[in-house]
Amino acid sequence: MVSSIDAIVHKHEFNGVILVATDTTTIYSNAVGFSDLDPKTKIKFSDQFVIGSISKQITAVLILREFEKGNLRLEDTIHNYLEKIKQPWSKKITIHHLLTHTHGISDIEKPLEFTEGTQFKYSQLGYELLAQILEKITGKSFEISATELFEEHKLKNTFHPQHKKYHNLVKGYVENEQGILIFAPNSLENYVPAGGFISNATDLKKWSQKLYSGQLVTKESLKLMTTKYATRIHPIFDTGEYGYGLLFKEGEENIQIGALGYSPGFVSACYYYPQDKTQVIVLENNARDLGNFKNTFRVHTAVMDAVKKQSLRIANQ
Repeated sequence: MVSSIDAIVHKHEFNGVILVATDTTTIYSNAVGFSDLDPKTKIKFSDQFVIGSISKQITAVLILREFEKGNLRLEDTIHNYLEKIKQPWSKKITIHHLLTHTHGISDIEKPLEFTEGTQFKYSQLGYELLAQILEKITGKSFEISATELFEEHKLKNTFHPQHKKYHNLVKGYVENEQGILIFAPNSLENYVPAGGFISNATDLKKWSQKLYSGQLVTKESLKLMTTKYATRIHPIFDTGEYGYGLLFKEGEENIQIGALGYSPGFVSACYYYPQDKTQVIVLENNARDLGNFKNTFRVHTAVMDAVKKQSLRIANQ
C-alpha cells in the first residue's frame, strides 16, 4: 500500500499531509510540499489545516452530548430554543432535521424549499442553527463548548478559529483560470459549526479513534450518527447515505464512514473503515481544478480506494 500511495502523491502533485493508520499501527504517514508558497516553507506533519465539512461531526457530537444529558430531545423544534425566528416552519423543523439536512431551510427569512423530512439538501445554515441551539441550552458560546470538548479529550491541535491558539495553520491556495496557485483569503469565522474548525492529522486520528470506540458519545448515540436517514447525491461519490454529520456507504462489502471537507484553499478527507479499524486522513492546502470537484479530491479518493483494496485483500485471505 505504501508504494501505491507514494505513486498517487507523485502523479498528482499533492501538497499536504496523508495519514493511514489503525488504532495501534501507522501504515503510511507523509508530509509533502509547502505550507506557504511565498516564501517556500516546507510543510510539517504536525501542521494545521481548516477541515471543512469534517467540522459537522464535531457539531453533531456536541448536540448528542447534550441529548445524553437530557438537555434536549432530537424531536424538539427550532422554536423551542430560537424564538427570534418567526417563520411558521420554526415550529415544525426539528433538531433531527437540522442534523440530517432534511429541513428545507434556505434562508431564515423565507419559506421552506420543501416540506421538512421529505428531501435532502446539503446545508451549512442548518449546522449554524444547531450551534445557536447549543448556545441557548448551555449558556456558553459555541466556541467555549467546542474548546471544552477538545481539552477534555486532549486534542491539542484542534481549535475553533476564535480561540486564536493555533500557530501552525498552513496557508490555503486555489488554482485560478490560468492554472496558477494563488493565496485564498479565508474568513475563518464564517460557518464554523459546518466547516470552519482547524485541526491536524494526528488529532483527527485521535478524534476518529475516540468517536468510533464510543468515547466521545455513547454507543447508542454513535448508532444514531451512523444510521441512514437520507440519501445524498454526492459530487464525489455519486451517492451516499447520510446520518448525523457523517456520510457512509450502505451495503458495501467494505463500508466507509466519515466526511470530505472543502474550504477555500483547503481540501480534506477523514474516513474510517470499521472492518479493520483503519483510518484515512488526507489534508491538502492546494485546491486545484475547482470546476470539477472529483478532480479537486482526486488524491483523497485515490488513497481511500487503495486502502479499501488492501482491506478487501486481507479480508478475503
